[in-house]
Amino acid sequence: MNLLMKRNRRLSGISESDQNEGELIGFPNTEASQEKQNHIDMKYLLKALVKYNASDLHIKVGRPPLYRVNGKLIPAKLSSLRHEQVMNIITGILTPDHLKELDENLSIDFSVRMGDIGRFRFNVYYQKGELSAVVRMVPMTVPRLDDLSVPKEIKNLVMRPRGLILVTGPTGSGKSTTLAAMIQEINENRPVHILTIEDPIEFVHRDQKASITQREIGMDVHSFEDALYSGLRQDPDVIVVGEMRDTKTIEMALTAAETGHLVLGTLHTRDARSTLERVLDVFPADTRNQIRVQLASSLQAIVSQNLMVRNDGTGRIPACELLVKSPAIAQEILCGDLNKISQLMESSNTYYKMQTMNQDLIRLVKSSSISMDEAVKISNSPEDLKLRLSGVSIEE
Repeated sequence: MNLLMKRNRRLSGISESDQNEGELIGFPNTEASQEKQNHIDMKYLLKALVKYNASDLHIKVGRPPLYRVNGKLIPAKLSSLRHEQVMNIITGILTPDHLKELDENLSIDFSVRMGDIGRFRFNVYYQKGELSAVVRMVPMTVPRLDDLSVPKEIKNLVMRPRGLILVTGPTGSGKSTTLAAMIQEINENRPVHILTIEDPIEFVHRDQKASITQREIGMDVHSFEDALYSGLRQDPDVIVVGEMRDTKTIEMALTAAETGHLVLGTLHTRDARSTLERVLDVFPADTRNQIRVQLASSLQAIVSQNLMVRNDGTGRIPACELLVKSPAIAQEILCGDLNKISQLMESSNTYYKMQTMNQDLIRLVKSSSISMDEAVKISNSPEDLKLRLSGVSIEE
């Protein structure tokens, strides 16, 4: 029996009026009765996510709902969810089209606005044969670069008329938020056409100086490749690729950046060097020389970031590495020797405003924004970081 048939036969029948609108899930202070737990739906869980300022909600059989608060997963004070509860909670927010795609692909990504609660990004999937979901909060207000504690040089970089700018980092590092703020900076200052290609659309942008076209994979276009191919005929000045996942998408993004467009995109890589390696490694060996030439010519910047828990417990703050195009960086890319990238970044702080991750971690520790232990967990070179914070300089 497929999910659509199962949902039509489920017996929950709980409406919004059956729940106490003023009371949210009992974590971390109160216990919910078994009767109330039987009536929990997705809207009820999302209200708690907003109330407790969590970034994510995890739903799976055999555990209570889990909320990520300041980077840590905290269980709600509820009993472990049963199979029937998880099915009711998750399928209750899926459309027939979602259910069909889930039956075909066994996972699905989408975003929705839940009334006046907020906007959320969903990933629904199976694990151990059981339906599960992770839900992420998407702020209703588009963020601004001035409010994100990211390098100020990013505001100048997004004003460039052409080239490629990449935002990178692991899952949950704030890439989507920084990318949305970059789009907003352009929107407020440049009379251009911005085309975004997203899977799914998260932040909803409204035209200011710019005209913004947002296309969602699966709803407005079949694939990133199709969206890029047709998008080049839609007179864009700025193209935003939500995630550069495959060889063809990266190749088309490089070509667009080379032919007069500003291209913004994201990658799941740790730092500037691993980003360059990832871009080059997706191509066959016999084409990499050509790709190096394109990358050296079109790359404008790489912003690599991670989110750190603040010392004062008020939330998280980004630690950022910033690579900016320079003749020396372009030469390293052309030669295919990326060993000197970090050294070049560290020594180019004054003119090009570059910085390594360790340099930013040192700044955050010295300003008491984050702890030494937090910085060491994120650093790619923790021993170097410890030595520098102790006042000992080491040779590269």
